[in-house]
Amino acid sequence: MADLPANSAVRSRCIGATAVIYATDYLNKLSGERIERECRRQLEAGCRALVINFRDTELVNSIGVSILLGVIDAAETAGAQLVFSDVNNQTIELFEMLGLTRHVALAACEQEAFDTLTDFAATTNQVGH
Repeated sequence: MADLPANSAVRSRCIGATAVIYATDYLNKLSGERIERECRRQLEAGCRALVINFRDTELVNSIGVSILLGVIDAAETAGAQLVFSDVNNQTIELFEMLGLTRHVALAACEQEAFDTLTDFAATTNQVGH
């Protein structure tokens, strides 16, 4: 498979009202902005939850973290849930140290992310009745 051009969109898919966005191997300014743009596009299209899958991500730099904070803010503003899945241990430690994990759920895999969202929806529905 050829390398993606610099201006290419990130891979994503929708399952119901949840969008899954796939981060690239290195989350920096360029790839982070593409992820943020896709997240905002999905929220504007009516998605109520976002899963960012970090399965292929080896490194996240400081600008990437800053952009993820923007994604967290956009999700909170839209009232959408946000889960990071498939995050490697080094990146989990970074996210914990910088406080991102106070604002976003972490899941070991994409299926667990969906289970987390399902649990949240069930809890929210119970509270609302």
